[in-house]
Amino acid sequence: MALDVIMLFGDSITQGGWSDGGFGARLANAYSRKFDVLNRGLAGYNTEWALPVLEQCLPNKRDQQHVAKIKLLVVWFGANDACIKPSPHHVPLPKFTDNLNRIVHLVHSADPSTKIILVTPPPVNTHQRLANLASRDPPLALDRNFEVTKEYAEAVKAAAGASNVPVVDVWTAIWKAAGEREEALSRYLSDGLHLLPDGYAVVYEALVKTIASEYPELNHENLQYVFTPWAEIDWANPEPSVQKREAVMSRN
Repeated sequence: MALDVIMLFGDSITQGGWSDGGFGARLANAYSRKFDVLNRGLAGYNTEWALPVLEQCLPNKRDQQHVAKIKLLVVWFGANDACIKPSPHHVPLPKFTDNLNRIVHLVHSADPSTKIILVTPPPVNTHQRLANLASRDPPLALDRNFEVTKEYAEAVKAAAGASNVPVVDVWTAIWKAAGEREEALSRYLSDGLHLLPDGYAVVYEALVKTIASEYPELNHENLQYVFTPWAEIDWANPEPSVQKREAVMSRN
């Protein structure tokens, strides 16, 4: 029987959340036996391409009573949308904002009880990124701009405010952790774009802090195990005592 879930929905940076030290792996560990954590990261995707995927990931109203509920959807796009033209990943800023609003509307139309958190893209290290792209065969031109990515991060915050959902400002968190120096971002970014374990650690801490403050009923520290703790099992007659229950907040 499936547990209810936290779904991570984003691009390659979300997909990489399952890596060693990734934020998704840490989140799955924190919510073990409480919620399942599903990673629906889609490398290379922007919000335009992701919308049809989300429609397929959300249960329709007819099937909701038979499937696990999405308790929380973490939406993390912008790194690809912010690509510079003529990149095929580029999504104009107004369209990007509209797509984020459509994602929120789509989720709440499917299930108004699903909680949503938007996440900003991280800053880019253009020095790292340029060196990475130049080393390829054939060499590639720089596809991202520091200030443009910052604009897309600001757009995520604005969209969150307009849709009345919380936001995790990863751009600012990592920028401050790097001492607001672009060259120091190499501690947090592997290729000027994707995150290293230190970068994912910043994301994880900011995400769980936001969950605790905005959705305390979903805070992993407040939730009980779904299945009966072993010490509460009737060892002589275990079958009736091992029951699935909702991961409700503990009263302790």
